[in-house]
Amino acid sequence: MPTREFENASVTQQVDSHPKAQGLNRRHALGSLLIGPWLPCLAWAQNERVSTQGKSRAQLATSWPPSRSPQGFFVSEKFDGVRAIWDGQVVRFRSGRVLSAPSWFVAALPEVALDGELWIGRGQFDLLSGVVRKEVPDDAAWRAVKYLVFDAPGHAAPFAERVRFVQSTLASKHVSWLMAVTQDVVTDTLALQTRLKQTVSQGGEGLVLHRSDALWHPGRTDALYKLKPEPDEEGQVVGHQPGKGRLKGQTGALIVKMSSGQRFALGSGLSDAQRREPPPIGAWVTYRYRDRTSSGLPRFASFLRVRDPE
Repeated sequence: MPTREFENASVTQQVDSHPKAQGLNRRHALGSLLIGPWLPCLAWAQNERVSTQGKSRAQLATSWPPSRSPQGFFVSEKFDGVRAIWDGQVVRFRSGRVLSAPSWFVAALPEVALDGELWIGRGQFDLLSGVVRKEVPDDAAWRAVKYLVFDAPGHAAPFAERVRFVQSTLASKHVSWLMAVTQDVVTDTLALQTRLKQTVSQGGEGLVLHRSDALWHPGRTDALYKLKPEPDEEGQVVGHQPGKGRLKGQTGALIVKMSSGQRFALGSGLSDAQRREPPPIGAWVTYRYRDRTSSGLPRFASFLRVRDPE
């Protein structure tokens, strides 16, 4: 059992003055200490085959703190693909919506929950997106798609053990397009930055860091991070700012609402076509930025893409 979770566990209890009640409460407290850290994984494992109507829960990454040491983390490439979660019965997008995959693709998947990225190649996101989002799958186009698996959400164990589980499970399937993501260890911050530069120079998007002793947990956690030359995030379009000068009669900038509720104008990175027909109000867009202002707004933000509806 991971020491960190055990040491940090705490139980608030009200002890009755009766000796039998005290003993019972002590047993309940001990049970909470022993079982509590494992509950997120165990609950997911119990329900991994349940309901094609409920949403899949995904583990989400946050931006890597530049000064943090990578010791204790596995490092892998961040693939610019489409997130795909297999629950043992159906493949889902990150949002939980069912993804229409060919029958041969689904039939080859193991009877355990998997999390990964559908991917064609570096710089091929638009092509991939067009393939995997069709309601009726194009069998020939899907032959170019790989499923790069980086986690097994239903496996109640630390990430290091889940990595070995994914590797052995997928190796036993002998399917060329079903692949475990390579997980490496780097020694220090300099080695991490060197790895990042090499990955980006070869056309990669960035890196993912996953704490090796962490149990699986849905949502954003302190166990999973992304590292890119320029960080990115998503926001919702809530308005359009009219253009001036050359852009008169077009969209000068998108008014974007961040997850914090703050709003800012996003104009850089929009093509002429996107200015003539901008992403509609309500759409979610991805943007890159260098750093943040003192108030938390992105500095030098640049439009990257519209997030396809899921």
